[in-house]
Amino acid sequence: MEFSKYQALGNDYIVIDPSKNAVRLSAENIRAICHRNFGVGSDGILYGPFFDEKGGISLKIYNPDGGEAEKSGNGIRIFSKYLHDKKYIKDSGAFELDTLGGRVTVNILDENANLIEVNMGKVTFTSEKNAPLKVGENTYNVTCVSIGNPHCVIVFDEISKKLADTLGGAIETHEMFPNRVNVQFMKILDDRTIQIEIWERGAGYTLASGSSSCAAAAAAHALGHVGRDITVRMAGGEIYVKITDDGIVMKGNVFAVYDGQFNAELVNLLK
Repeated sequence: MEFSKYQALGNDYIVIDPSKNAVRLSAENIRAICHRNFGVGSDGILYGPFFDEKGGISLKIYNPDGGEAEKSGNGIRIFSKYLHDKKYIKDSGAFELDTLGGRVTVNILDENANLIEVNMGKVTFTSEKNAPLKVGENTYNVTCVSIGNPHCVIVFDEISKKLADTLGGAIETHEMFPNRVNVQFMKILDDRTIQIEIWERGAGYTLASGSSSCAAAAAAHALGHVGRDITVRMAGGEIYVKITDDGIVMKGNVFAVYDGQFNAELVNLLK
């Protein structure tokens, strides 16, 4: 029962390869493995690779609450480095990867796959710009975006982890979002730079998120705050986003943490 652990800007995932494991990834088992006190601890599980008859590569992405995510920017970069490290793909260059939220194009930019660029696909706006959303006694202007997974972006003059912790859960589960939503609390720093605090669906407060960076950058551009080349600052570091006619492209670092094995005592606790 082997696994690999990686992190991208402090957003950490466990990669479980189905060719090396027979673990049943039920929601209960995912929660147990991801738990930071009782399990290995992570922001989610990347399960793959899976290959189709034409050699296409896909993966499944699971949140630490056991739910399946459509897409994850950091998860895709992490999984791409795993494919590189384990020799599933060539040393560098571009390839395609299928997720529940659609196909993405990955470009490995250095020989160790520490810097990876991903075209996340087209952005769709699922609300009016600055649409009103009432949360408790307050009303906030939100811009809702889909990049294969749902996001709600709110601009504030000042942002903090406390703000995300206070409002994130209520917005994630708001009746406006029957399938729940990822939330970005955004501050505009200048016409090329934004800062976000992130509440991730199924995970809670998160140090960094690739898809959240893309969603916030797309919203900031649509609202007229920034151009097409944007630096997104988060608690865990920076991601660089470019808005193109062919999709929204992000670039960021990813690093291996360790390879390991599930101890038999943990395996025995899995259902």
